[in-house]
Amino acid sequence: MPSDAQLAVGLLGRTAYGRAATTLRALPFLAFARHIVADGRVLLRMPRSCGYHRVCAGSVVAYGADNLGSAAPGERLWTVQVVGRCETYEPSPAEIDRFGPAPGRVDGEPFEPVYLRIEPRFGSVSMTEEGAGAL
Repeated sequence: MPSDAQLAVGLLGRTAYGRAATTLRALPFLAFARHIVADGRVLLRMPRSCGYHRVCAGSVVAYGADNLGSAAPGERLWTVQVVGRCETYEPSPAEIDRFGPAPGRVDGEPFEPVYLRIEPRFGSVSMTEEGAGAL
């Protein structure tokens, strides 16, 4: 994995949520997800009821997150994305625990998780200078 992808994956490990970008019938499509980083891969948990997993699984996706809303005063702001093939995934019990508690409902439907895995091939990182503050 190139160093930009490694840095991006490392920063993703500091956040809990992000957005997967792919296409649906040749149109851009964004889906929210909870994520963890395991062995250099990005594991996603999505609600089955939304159907996002059907659009992402088997496709190349970009997955991004940032600390724009959570950075402490004086902390560097960053935004990252990784690009790679996304596949359905069966996480281990330890990985499921790392995702933390699941919501009870999403869009009025009982939450049933679907897990995906992204194998990062490319990554990009944008970061403010040390102590630079807001953009």
